[in-house]
Amino acid sequence: MFDLQRDGDVFVLRFDDGENRFSPAFLDGVHEALDTVEKADGPRALVTVGTGKFYSNGLDLGWLSANGDQAEAYLGRIHGVFARLLSLPLPTVAALNGHAFAGGGMLALSHDFAVMRTGRGYFCLPEVDLGMSFTPGMNALLQARLSRATAHEAMTTGRRYTAEEALSAGIVQHIAAEAEVLPTAIGVAAALAPKNGAMVGKIRTDLYRPVIEALGGPAF
Repeated sequence: MFDLQRDGDVFVLRFDDGENRFSPAFLDGVHEALDTVEKADGPRALVTVGTGKFYSNGLDLGWLSANGDQAEAYLGRIHGVFARLLSLPLPTVAALNGHAFAGGGMLALSHDFAVMRTGRGYFCLPEVDLGMSFTPGMNALLQARLSRATAHEAMTTGRRYTAEEALSAGIVQHIAAEAEVLPTAIGVAAALAPKNGAMVGKIRTDLYRPVIEALGGPAF
């Protein structure tokens, strides 16, 4: 389900579970990987990437349908992953190798920067078409990481953005051909790895304090 490797100062966390939906096991694995990265010595940065045509399709709707009585706790755990990335004491880059839908798109936006594959794959917030709303924490995250106009369009229309459209809308910061997505993300992360990780985390935590609080993140 996960592969965590270190490439110089950059840790690469690969999601390899089909659509990489947020099953309880997936969420556990993300936290375990972040524990390892956070405890590592020396300069470091993190890149996350999916496999095949999916970065992540977000919530595990099948699991949620079968475990509706646990919905609140489940959403809280997802919020916890977003909040942890926003407060992580090191630079982070999402390498969008394919589709980043719904919670998968929000996972990408919880990173400092994102590199998106051209030619295949979309960024999309399809909740409006699924008959779902956004939690207050998700609303806070999306409004903080996207411009007002982009957040409005993405959230109310469910538009599917290509890499070029996502770059123009400010959803991602870099685009690259399939073979260059991960190398580009590693390059961005490697350039940032020498930054003082504790200070990166402090600045980002202060910058997104209302979002982290809305997500139910750690107390300040």
